[in-house]
Amino acid sequence: MNRKKILKIVAILAVAGLLIGGGIGAYMFFMPHRDIQKSPTDFALTSSELVAEYLNDMEQANQKYLSADGESKILEITGTVAGITEDYNGQQVVLLKEPGQVAGVSCTFMQETNSNATALNIGQSVTIKGVIRSGVFYDPDLEMHLNAVLEKSDVVF
Repeated sequence: MNRKKILKIVAILAVAGLLIGGGIGAYMFFMPHRDIQKSPTDFALTSSELVAEYLNDMEQANQKYLSADGESKILEITGTVAGITEDYNGQQVVLLKEPGQVAGVSCTFMQETNSNATALNIGQSVTIKGVIRSGVFYDPDLEMHLNAVLEKSDVVF
């Protein structure tokens, strides 16, 4: 084969590779995200039950609820509102924690659902649905238990 023919084949393969790679990238970027509030709940439990599961066997609880591919379980957590704050992104964060517990469940709301969180009161019993991102664990550097984290949360009415 002559040099021009080889360069032509390489150029065609490079363009085809770029088009295929670009198509896959665009598909992944524009792929619809999972709608947590419309998806079925995987587990419904109280904040005390979730905290107890993580304190008893963190490894088993992580296998049950968390997934490395981003498709962690959708939970409905029922508990008592112990605090309502706002994070740096302007999202409401509701802490569900029973009196006397070492940790609770921190539920981060979305911009669209913030108004539902601001309607809550401290001491109110509520059920919140969201996707779990981390469980309860003890941090030896801080010398305290850190709360479980639910994201994309909303109040279940």
